[in-house]
Amino acid sequence: MNNMNDYLSASVKSIAPSGIRKFFDLVSQTEGVISLGVGEPDFVTPWHIIEACLYSLEQGYTMYTSNSGLPELREEVSYYEQRTIGVEYAPADQILITVGVSEAIDLALRALLEPGDEVLIPEPCFVSYAPGAVLAYGNPVPVETYDIDQYRLRPEILAGKITPRSKVLILPYPNNPTGGIMTRQDLEDLVDIIVKNDLIVISDEIYGELSYFEKHVSIASLPGMKDRTLVMNGFSKAFAMTGWRIGYACGHPDIIAAMTKIHQYTIMCAPIMAQKAAVEALRNGEIEMRKMIADYNYRRKLMHKGLNEIGLSCFEPRGAFYCFPSIKSTGLSSEDFCEQLLLKEQVAVVPGNAFGQSGEGFIRCCYAASVNNIEEALRRIKNFLNQIE
Repeated sequence: MNNMNDYLSASVKSIAPSGIRKFFDLVSQTEGVISLGVGEPDFVTPWHIIEACLYSLEQGYTMYTSNSGLPELREEVSYYEQRTIGVEYAPADQILITVGVSEAIDLALRALLEPGDEVLIPEPCFVSYAPGAVLAYGNPVPVETYDIDQYRLRPEILAGKITPRSKVLILPYPNNPTGGIMTRQDLEDLVDIIVKNDLIVISDEIYGELSYFEKHVSIASLPGMKDRTLVMNGFSKAFAMTGWRIGYACGHPDIIAAMTKIHQYTIMCAPIMAQKAAVEALRNGEIEMRKMIADYNYRRKLMHKGLNEIGLSCFEPRGAFYCFPSIKSTGLSSEDFCEQLLLKEQVAVVPGNAFGQSGEGFIRCCYAASVNNIEEALRRIKNFLNQIE
């Protein structure tokens, strides 16, 4: 029995491997690479957060927690969401602690979708939304956004994609990979469409703290939107806690209960030591977080200016930690550009089409890298562009 493909689920077989991970198989085979690819802070988790985890282990916290997560963490999440987005969530039944935001999104899609339901997904977007919809037996529907609009989701484009099967809208702002944001007015312009078509919103706010021009606004804070919005957030980006794999979902108790039901049978609970660390992050992590965000903002300006100066037109990102320059002037496809840049100049960036077909002709460059690496990468990219002129 050498070929087991016939035994695999059709939905799993229909999903392509992650465009990010597929590309980075090449990175591991190349010496001296400067990586602007992986969306991960180059900061180590602040020591006081690590220390809280170590102390919890010394105190014997190595057991399961409740399925929903530690009560004290859910209380801190409640306080945090109230002070940052102005929405109150009851710790007892409106908050679920998950293994990263990725699990929270997966749980929400599985809890909400019937076979054939449509999930509206602004593109370019994070790579897991469409496969997550497929694995929940839904149909992902791309809703294109454009650099000319600063990658905001336009109401007329959204309205044109809605059908009787539309059920869920994912709002991934601040956006990975584009760095686009949605202002309060942008979100208000969507509310009538959402309510009229009875959509549930999954608002992925993992980059909410990384908004450089104005305070992040959650659509859950707008009138009439709290009950039909699931707010997803976590600790990976703003607190430099990617490997801790800790996130959460906030929303209507009926939906949170359904998500918790799936969570208890598949994951049971997030690791207690990561939850203890997250409590410390929310209670005492503000100062270190603000320092890291200030550094990201400096690097953002450096990379944006540098890319434009070497001839790659780039929208100025307003959130997250990515630039999304156009490489259309080179005549190369996104994948060809990235592969040749890696092989010739040892710089790793991600092809734009990894984030949906509307990302073709662009590349994603992560500026959560050191200033020295950003400057050297820009020099190497300039060399590469000179070679292909």
